[in-house]
Amino acid sequence: MKKGILILAGIFAMTFVACKDNAANKVKDENVEMAEERDAKAGDFPVMTFENSEHDFGNINEGDVVEHTFKFTNTGKVPLVIVSAKGSCGCTVPTWPKEPVAPGATGEMLVKFNSNGKPNQQTKQVTITANTEAGTEKLQIKAMVAPKAKAAAGTAE
Repeated sequence: MKKGILILAGIFAMTFVACKDNAANKVKDENVEMAEERDAKAGDFPVMTFENSEHDFGNINEGDVVEHTFKFTNTGKVPLVIVSAKGSCGCTVPTWPKEPVAPGATGEMLVKFNSNGKPNQQTKQVTITANTEAGTEKLQIKAMVAPKAKAAAGTAE
């Protein structure tokens, strides 16, 4: 019983000693200003604004390799960093700027499409991973691929 009373008295004493300082008195004004500035900037994101986010190559022949350059502007307030860009299949290969794109600056993304083995209507996507608010942006390419002419039976190609 004596041990229990002693333990309670010790806890009670520590509570009063630990809480004697007012936490609000420890906050420095310059730290508050820095935190407000940081929090205000936390809502700033780059914005990737494309001239066109879709491109139609029209009619092409199977086996053709075609390419299109998508032009964009960073209309945000902070630098745009493109982490990666991936095509929806191996036939679609994007190339993007590796350096940050400053606010107001323009950039280009080259997308190559290899139509070999892809007859008929094709629609492919490029998914861009960047530091935008959404985190990903999408581009789309289309093409009507005319199949290769098949060799007649018994004849060599």
